[in-house]
Amino acid sequence: MPATYNRGMKLRQKVIFLAITPLILALCAIALAVWHQSNLLAAQQKAAIEQAYLASKEAELKHYVALAAHSISHLYRSGRRDAATMDEAKRILAALSFGDDGYFFVYDMQGNSLMHPRQPELVGRNLYAMRDMTGSPTIQRLLARAKEGGGLERYYWVKPSTHQEVAKLGYVIPLENWGWMMGTGIYLDDVERALAQIDVQQRGNIRNTMLWIAGIAILSALAVGFSGLALNVSESRVADAKLKALAQRVVESQEEERARLSRDLHDGISQWLVSIKLQIEAGIVRLGRPEQKDKALAVFEHTAEQLNKVLGEVRRISHNLRPAVLDDIGLAAALAHLADEFQQHSGMPVQFTAEGGTDGLPEVANTVLFRIAQEALTNIERHAGAQHIVIALTGNAHGVTLSISDDGTGFDTAGIAQHPQRGIGLRNMMERMEAIGGRFALSSSPAGTSVRAHVDNQV
Repeated sequence: MPATYNRGMKLRQKVIFLAITPLILALCAIALAVWHQSNLLAAQQKAAIEQAYLASKEAELKHYVALAAHSISHLYRSGRRDAATMDEAKRILAALSFGDDGYFFVYDMQGNSLMHPRQPELVGRNLYAMRDMTGSPTIQRLLARAKEGGGLERYYWVKPSTHQEVAKLGYVIPLENWGWMMGTGIYLDDVERALAQIDVQQRGNIRNTMLWIAGIAILSALAVGFSGLALNVSESRVADAKLKALAQRVVESQEEERARLSRDLHDGISQWLVSIKLQIEAGIVRLGRPEQKDKALAVFEHTAEQLNKVLGEVRRISHNLRPAVLDDIGLAAALAHLADEFQQHSGMPVQFTAEGGTDGLPEVANTVLFRIAQEALTNIERHAGAQHIVIALTGNAHGVTLSISDDGTGFDTAGIAQHPQRGIGLRNMMERMEAIGGRFALSSSPAGTSVRAHVDNQV
């Protein structure tokens, strides 16, 4: 009996060892791959953020310089070059500012400082040979850029609020009739701080990911060990496979929703807010001139209209994240509400009809049908060029059928399905129906497109 017991223990130890060793090796390989990919993605994300940040700064600088040039255009275009006219132009430019450290400066083409509102001690001095902390001839580079017709230049300059020399992005243009170089700049220390914070966050995320993988490895090893002791390896493997598949699907769904939300924020709200910011700044400049107060009022009225659009976009995104109306009033009423909202904001006529009931459907099926309707209407608005849309919901003893038809231009369904970067919305609809065991059909021609989704009551 003792010998049999010992042989049994050795067999169990072998089973546990053979099960745990490949698992640990696989998790180590996964951890190494995740670590490598995380660092690569972090570097790419940082570069993309820095590029986008600087692009927005560059656009902002060009806008500021355009406004400054416009503010003195009546003097510059007059053709006068007397001291009084040029002093008036310098006075106007000196009064312009933005933010805590935003100002305009003027030099002549020999490097003499003619106007500097934040460092008046520089006015009258020749700074042609001046070099920044890196040894680069700052004024020479700016003058060379102005002589080329104007443009952007990066250099180091003393920040008025901190009295420290920090990185700065400048934009200059020539005023050839007066022999001037006019420009402004934005200090980049906030960009460097933001990028440093992103580095810290990314390192923290990578560290947390590694800890999670380590925790998963330990828990998985313990699970396999207990499964081996209980001689239930097969059932444990099946459960692990299902769990991994579910976890992968959850992650994919989360990433899809995050990507959709990111696109909505970037393509809609972000661009609107940038436009509103620029219009407000232009309106503020006009308010300073009595003869342009009417134009300033028109700018602010247009800005208020755009703010209403932004609020509407926020409500739309919030509604898309989770259709609360679906839980409150049911599928048919929720689809009717969706059709009415779509008709109001797109201007496309939508006819909705509902027959029978949907009480036999579970909550997940109701959500899937509602999401399919949302996706179909989005595709119609973006691509179809339709003049009329028909949505029909039919329920009977066998199940519920949702159909969405339009009279748009149609498309090549086979070509869209084979394209790797197109037809994502259609694939999402198909995958949602497959997940609940429903049936999905799509037909399209130059006369229009029809989408049909059916779910059995017993799902």
